[in-house]
Amino acid sequence: MTPSPAATRLVRGYGPLLAAALLFLLMAVFVPTVDREVVTASGAAADSGADGSADVLGSGETAADGTGAAGGGAAGGAGGAAAGKGALPPGVKSGCPNKPKQVANDPYAPPCVQFSGNNGGATSRGVTGDKIVVAARVLNEPGFQQALADVAGAQISDTPEDVKRTVLGMVDYFNKNFQFYGRKMAVAFYDGKGSSTTELLGGGQEEAEADATTVAEEIKAFADMTAGTVPYHDALTRRKVLAFGAPYTSREWMTERRPYSWSIATDCSIVTESVAEFAVKRLAGRKAEFAGPAFQQQTRKFGTLSPENPWYQECADAGAKIAEKAGQPFGERIKYKLDLGSMSNQATNVIAKLKSAGVTSVVCGCDPVFPIFLTQKAQEQGYTPEWIVTGTALTDQDIVGQLYEKEQWKHAFGISYLGSPQPIRGSDGYFAYKSVRNDEPAFIVDIIYYQLYMIALGIQLAG
Repeated sequence: MTPSPAATRLVRGYGPLLAAALLFLLMAVFVPTVDREVVTASGAAADSGADGSADVLGSGETAADGTGAAGGGAAGGAGGAAAGKGALPPGVKSGCPNKPKQVANDPYAPPCVQFSGNNGGATSRGVTGDKIVVAARVLNEPGFQQALADVAGAQISDTPEDVKRTVLGMVDYFNKNFQFYGRKMAVAFYDGKGSSTTELLGGGQEEAEADATTVAEEIKAFADMTAGTVPYHDALTRRKVLAFGAPYTSREWMTERRPYSWSIATDCSIVTESVAEFAVKRLAGRKAEFAGPAFQQQTRKFGTLSPENPWYQECADAGAKIAEKAGQPFGERIKYKLDLGSMSNQATNVIAKLKSAGVTSVVCGCDPVFPIFLTQKAQEQGYTPEWIVTGTALTDQDIVGQLYEKEQWKHAFGISYLGSPQPIRGSDGYFAYKSVRNDEPAFIVDIIYYQLYMIALGIQLAG
């Protein structure tokens, strides 16, 4: 595939953001190294905030086990024992003088909280009197950032050092601005055995288990901010480590693993329920008016696309049942493999099937890269269906849509769960980083920011 000049320019500027979307918010590839160890603290000050205050655990340093349930309690349980119903723990006061919110201009900031006194010391695994240990898995592989760059023929400007520096900057920001009750988040970068690419395809369970054991038993972490693959995420939750980053798994999957499973991605149950309802109530039984001329006078016939991974097919099954119950069953249902190396060939076959089946409207529950190939192959085969956006993995964002074949994507419409896009240097994450550092963050600063924000909110709101 030869990308268009526009696509090449966009990937050059936004490649890291798209790569993160492709990984379904994976942030596992930080610093490619070979040795398996916790990163040393030497030089950490230079890599941390402007005053060098961000914490990095040194080699061999771990958090002491607390008296609470391993990894399961709320970090920073001020005063130790839970207070009575409706009461605040000792030393905690709601509200601050002239400061109703914890961060004044932050739309998601919780109410400001004051604290003084004893924070309970070591209340849980990974929580001491002064630290809350957050693990970050480092993998010795190029990852999807480089793979996406290879597809688009562009160089990505983010380096592993950029990403690590941005993580430390964000930790510094939250330590300075949120109420952690006398503690600070401390990042423990460690070299993992796993492969995010293999795990994304559903493999690598043995290596994921080994890495989760390292986090739980050697690092003794309270949480892991890089739990963006199902095998690794699942392995962490079974060891009662709070795992952040589950990639569009189902409501049932998340519920079975609570309270340890967290994600900034919309669960795929919400996605399929919303899309099925939209299709049944607003689209089914009507003409395919947004398709090309060949289909505009035909009654819509749906075809659905989704990754073959079982945790995504669970949600695809649920959506199909909703449509069938409403008497509007989806027609052609196609699974594809999340494998960049074979996506071009897969796209050729998928488009041929859709075209042969007379599908007028393609419901694309896709990652952000597969439609690059799908729309190109559709154009080559003279196939102009409606493309129904489902709001997954940034396929509903302009910076991604511009990578797709424009004559095809002008027939795209659908639903989204995102707010208005923010400029790359005008986002909350960017301003948070710049408030503690003078240099520029990685392009994926916002994903790092919101991943850590979930942890920060949980710590403060736990009280």
